[in-house]
Order: sequence, then C-alpha cells, then structure tokens
Amino acid sequence: MTKNTIPVSVHVMGKEYKISCPEGEHDSLLASAKHVDDSMKKIRAGGKALGAERIAVMAAINIASEMLRGANINPDGDKVSEKIDALQSTLDEKLNKLQR
Repeated sequence: MTKNTIPVSVHVMGKEYKISCPEGEHDSLLASAKHVDDSMKKIRAGGKALGAERIAVMAAINIASEMLRGANINPDGDKVSEKIDALQSTLDEKLNKLQR
C-alpha cells in the first residue's frame, strides 16, 4: 500500500523548498531540513565566501560522515546513544526497586 503524500514547505539558507512528504512523516522532514539548514549556515559562517552549491556538498559530506560514525543526532541535538544509556539506567533503577 502506498502512503498518501502531502506538500511540505521547508526553508534552507533562506530559500523555500516544497517537498512531497508521506503523511505522518512531516515532523521528521522538518527536523531533517533544520539539520541541513543548520549545517549549511555553520559552513557559510565558518569562513571564506563559498557558493551555495559548494556549501550544500560540504554539508552533505559532513552529515554523511556523522551518520557513518554513528552520531545519530536526533532533532533535539542529543545523541541517540546518550538517550539509550539514560533510558537503560532508568530501567535498571526501576527493576532494582521492584526486586527489593
């Protein structure tokens, strides 16, 4: 079964892009676009005058590198592994209390 799609507007480096998005994935798309926008703005602010195309390629390479290194950054900017560790600690504490 094919999901219905909806048009979603995202902004990256001051430009608006309309993207077709599967229903229910709106928040994920917006978070992804924000991550790309933040990465591109950081590169642009970091130095020499670069064209938008070069900034986009550099951002894409940086994001791919993060992914391959296992950074797994969530929309809040926290590492997923840190969230998992915190959840594991909470579960361990709760289970220990139940065993007493």
